Amino acid sequence: MNRRSFLAATGATLAHAAGPRITWGLAASEHSPDLRLRIEPCTLDIGHGVQINTVAYNSQIPGPLLRLKKGKPVTIDVTNASKNPDLVHWHGLTTDPLNDGAVEEGSPLIAPGATLRYQLTPNPSGTRWYHTHAMAMGDLSLAAYTGQFGFLLVDGAPDPGRHDKEVNLAIRHWGPHFVPMVETMRAESQNMPQTTGSDVGYDHATINAHMLDAGEPIRVKQGERVLFRLLNASATENVLLALPGHTFKVIAMDGNPVPNPYSVEVLSLAVAERVDAIVEMNSPGVWVLGSTLKESRDIGLGVIVEYAGRSGDPVWRDPAPAEWDYTKFAGKDAVPEPEETFTLTFRDAGALNSSKFDTWTINGDAWPNVKPLMVKRGKRYRMLFRNASGDQHPIHLHRHSFEVTRIEDQHLSGLIKDTVNVMPLQTVAVDFVADNPGDSLLHCHQQLHMDYGFMQIIKYTD
Repeated sequence: MNRRSFLAATGATLAHAAGPRITWGLAASEHSPDLRLRIEPCTLDIGHGVQINTVAYNSQIPGPLLRLKKGKPVTIDVTNASKNPDLVHWHGLTTDPLNDGAVEEGSPLIAPGATLRYQLTPNPSGTRWYHTHAMAMGDLSLAAYTGQFGFLLVDGAPDPGRHDKEVNLAIRHWGPHFVPMVETMRAESQNMPQTTGSDVGYDHATINAHMLDAGEPIRVKQGERVLFRLLNASATENVLLALPGHTFKVIAMDGNPVPNPYSVEVLSLAVAERVDAIVEMNSPGVWVLGSTLKESRDIGLGVIVEYAGRSGDPVWRDPAPAEWDYTKFAGKDAVPEPEETFTLTFRDAGALNSSKFDTWTINGDAWPNVKPLMVKRGKRYRMLFRNASGDQHPIHLHRHSFEVTRIEDQHLSGLIKDTVNVMPLQTVAVDFVADNPGDSLLHCHQQLHMDYGFMQIIKYTD
């Protein structure tokens, strides 16, 4: 059974068995929702004469900013005005499985024309986001290739620090199309297979709703401290960003304060990652905040930052080469020993069963034919991610956060995330406490990888 068949069968069953904590339709409740979202087709003018026909929340890109209070229950009615079943995932929240928005955990799909009420108690605080968790398979007009994403900010301790202005920036790629992967020669010592499947390329990119030099600039004043919340909402593309003449003081990752706030010239954001960074506006001028790759800026991945009283053509300067290193932001204290360690090896099994797409496996198994990871409530577990492929993999754990405890031979502590990017041939260890019973999905957040097998499920034994 492929993922599409599995989800269709599961969603049909769960639509009638969702239980008391998730409600179909407005008539089923006497109370109006706190918030409403509408999944609907829209046409987006991203600039330079480029229009995108897509599906979005409330016809806007990003979707409405949802600003919630930690611990204060909220109801959100989602109406599906599109032609395909869909659902919303509340990325980074410790929800129950029915409300999490992942069919693999038991969340119901929303049929076209139907309305579903989600009931959430926002936790933890920080920069979260919401997005579709449908599959696309070979159809690049669905799922994360659309405009279904938005910021979800949960207010509550700790304080993000003194700043004068907040700016939320979401990265998205548009005009997806399949491109053949060229066979590459691999060193025999790496023992890596050659692959001939398909990858996804893009015609355009935006920060929020516009391509570089198409929307309004970010206007700042000299001496301001600006809190940038940056989100990579792309379906498949990891990005590197810079703002010439400035540094980013990273204060949080995936919404969680980092143990060691640290300033860098270049930010790395894998798919689904978020970074909160303070920028001291101390270099007056008109600048490009954008991708470090010229070809990405050329298709729109950037935004202009304009100081008050300054004008002229925006300036870009290539930053000095630098490697992204999670350990710079982490502590070095010893961490508790886990109850158990799960070793998870990721591989590309090549195109199987006459598919033109590569199948991804974890320990040799592709979803849905996987062996669940079994955990006990209250225990601490370690997952050892071994990337035996030539691709980067942003690995996301639903309904929990984890602590990154080792990258290769470097031990670290205190870096709490829900998505970690595992580089080619790299090994990364993350620890989590099984404190939120119910099925929890673990997967690569690249849509093409997730659709073709790269998922695992964690189940509680009690």
